[in-house]
Amino acid sequence: MVSLVLAALAPAMALFSYVYLRDVYSKAKMFLVLRIFIIGALLVVPILVIQFAFTEENVFPHPAAKAFLLYGFLEEGLKWLMLFVFAYQHGQLQRPGDGILFGVSVSLGFATVENGLYMIAYGLEAAIPRTVLPTTAHAVYGIVMGYYIGQAKYKEDHKKVFLLLGAILPILLHGGYDFILSSFGHYVLYAMIPFMVILWLLAIWKLKKASRFTV
Repeated sequence: MVSLVLAALAPAMALFSYVYLRDVYSKAKMFLVLRIFIIGALLVVPILVIQFAFTEENVFPHPAAKAFLLYGFLEEGLKWLMLFVFAYQHGQLQRPGDGILFGVSVSLGFATVENGLYMIAYGLEAAIPRTVLPTTAHAVYGIVMGYYIGQAKYKEDHKKVFLLLGAILPILLHGGYDFILSSFGHYVLYAMIPFMVILWLLAIWKLKKASRFTV
């Protein structure tokens, strides 16, 4: 049981270890990170209820519609909304890179609870594949979303474009991930491995770009 809990909490522990070791963050910002993390965690229940209901009613019979709308749009759209309200409008975005911190917080909050539920259903042996694939993918969605949220805060001339990109790109990435899982059958790894490599390279690129910006 302890191993199950620790495996589910691994993304959260990684996030807060990073924030703690970076002593540039104030206590107020730490509390905001925690609040946004909890908000991401709380999103799991309503999202799962909606997804279950839509799946049972077969609202999206086509795999692409299900992947991009029921999973990509619903999950990333709600994360974006929470990030926009609590970080962009009422948060402490003191520099563009802070958006990434908050984006990863909401995504890993969601992933942590999702991991826990998944491991309760399928056991501890699910921990490693969940960490390597879905959890890291959620982190990348958060990095991309947070990057553009941070840019929107400090580049007023292109604010609407950045906010739109912060919503659309994670939706497309998430939808692409789920579409590969649901549609490639025995060849899923041939598509998923290069897709994950692209995700990781995208995350590194956005992190490097964000680190160059100062306010």
